[in-house]
Amino acid sequence: MTISVLIVCLGNICRSPMGEAVLRNEALKRGITDIHVDSAGTAAAHVGEDPDERTIEVCNTNNVPISHAARQVRASDFTSFNYILAADGSNLRALERHFGRSEGSEATVRLWGSYLSDNKPIQDPYYGGMDGFTKCYEQCVKLSNAFLDEVVGKGGLGTR
Repeated sequence: MTISVLIVCLGNICRSPMGEAVLRNEALKRGITDIHVDSAGTAAAHVGEDPDERTIEVCNTNNVPISHAARQVRASDFTSFNYILAADGSNLRALERHFGRSEGSEATVRLWGSYLSDNKPIQDPYYGGMDGFTKCYEQCVKLSNAFLDEVVGKGGLGTR
């Protein structure tokens, strides 16, 4: 069974495409093959754009492949993904407010940070410097591993 995960932030150019790339990379490092990861934004301001150059730089520095064109969350995401993980509370509320529980949705919608005991949101690094993007990357690695520990622990993913 393939598990599908959508990582969501505001514009889909910083946190969520980094989270997508990191989660996919961490899964591959574990030999997990039955996972599909994508990302999207709750806003449409950057649709079609590449990830922020600082997101790309941090991923490249850490040997994490990244390739994504920004898109906005769609109602169909709630029926095509098993997990929809919000970067912060604001985006979680936007997902709940604008999409609620779509008919036929079985997606688990929650704060990505809730997979760690600190329950911390991923701060938006967009208006800051490289340090914020590095912190975002480090948090994405921790959250990816916590997510995989929980989901693999449930027997929900296949490995090679």
